[in-house]
Amino acid sequence: MRESIIRAISGLLYISILVVSILSSEFIFISLFFLIGFVCLLELEKLLRLKSYALYAVHALFFILFSYIKFDANATLVLLCITIFVNLFLAKDLLFIKKIPVFEKKKYIILIFYLISSMVFLTLIPTYSGTFRPELIVGVFVLIWTNDTFAYIVGKNFGKNKLYKQISPNKTIEGFIGGMIFSCIAGYFIYYFTHYLNFQSWLGMAIILSIFGTIGDLIQSKFKRQAGVKDSGKLMPGHGGLFDRLDSIIFSSPFVYAYLLILNYVS
Repeated sequence: MRESIIRAISGLLYISILVVSILSSEFIFISLFFLIGFVCLLELEKLLRLKSYALYAVHALFFILFSYIKFDANATLVLLCITIFVNLFLAKDLLFIKKIPVFEKKKYIILIFYLISSMVFLTLIPTYSGTFRPELIVGVFVLIWTNDTFAYIVGKNFGKNKLYKQISPNKTIEGFIGGMIFSCIAGYFIYYFTHYLNFQSWLGMAIILSIFGTIGDLIQSKFKRQAGVKDSGKLMPGHGGLFDRLDSIIFSSPFVYAYLLILNYVS
């Protein structure tokens, strides 16, 4: 009971800080994830058994150039293509390379393009159209939280078929489908209350976040299994580390950003 209370308080504090920072200003939002990125980088370095101070400089440089200054749209597109390619490559390794450890020869690529640049695209999502829209990134977080919550609830109560037993024994196909369905329903309510974008756009984001969020969670589970640990850190009591809380949206963010760019171009 005490552990559940601590977990609930920790989760509410995390959500409150996140939402307040997003609604405050673009600078505060980016600065929060600039700091969160350092923590996630530290946690992932531990999982990969790597210690490199140079990567923290890369993290700072990427955020200054792409998140704060937004110095060149073409450079951002190049980074987006590289990041998506690396993430798809990691997804391929997840699905087809069964051995543990895996990812051994790709540590720097993983840390730079899977983590650092994906965090950058997370901060760019609400300004994809050139104007900071806090309701967009809040909506994205609501979709990913809805998917995670209902994937757990549906999977626990109705799950019978394992999604990827070797990596995450508790995930089920039923849970995955349930999370996606409820995330799509949440997309309708986000559209209804914000009147930003149309329902089809939110529906597309819900599906992208459900699919790639689940893949991101499985990749992080493989990192932890490789390291022989349960959680990436201990910063959030009852939840583990920040990387544990953000693994789904970190992996999904470049795909969501690319999707929004396509919508903006088509419209």
